[in-house]
Amino acid sequence: TSFDALARAMDDPRIVDALVRKGFTGLTMQIGRGAYRPRRIANARAFDVEIVDYLPSIDREIARAALVISHAGAGSVFETLRARRPLLVVVNETLMDNHQRELAEELGERKCLRWCVPEGLLEAIEALADDGSAFEFARYEPGACTITETM
Repeated sequence: TSFDALARAMDDPRIVDALVRKGFTGLTMQIGRGAYRPRRIANARAFDVEIVDYLPSIDREIARAALVISHAGAGSVFETLRARRPLLVVVNETLMDNHQRELAEELGERKCLRWCVPEGLLEAIEALADDGSAFEFARYEPGACTITETM
């Protein structure tokens, strides 16, 4: 996946400042095949920043995360919700037939996650609870899925 607008939005010292104010102590950024390489936050003081192309196990990172900030792809969203981690998704509005927005809006209405666009990331982080607990969210319960085929 490539989502340079999210990497650019995260590469802002104000984002690090907001995360520190909320009680977070570090950030791991998986940037995928994006062309944009974060530089401005790479050497943040008093905040551990790790920037990687791909992680060997995203599951391990999700499981230990106090908050996951992700693009709004269905795989990433449902992986995080299954792990029961607080989730802030950033919708890529440049996609055609924007399923990301539809998914984020629906799960946001159900209180399973919060969402924003890249330009609203700082405001979304600042809206998180001040105790670092991220936010209250409803537990995602996957529904029963059956496929019936008639031949």
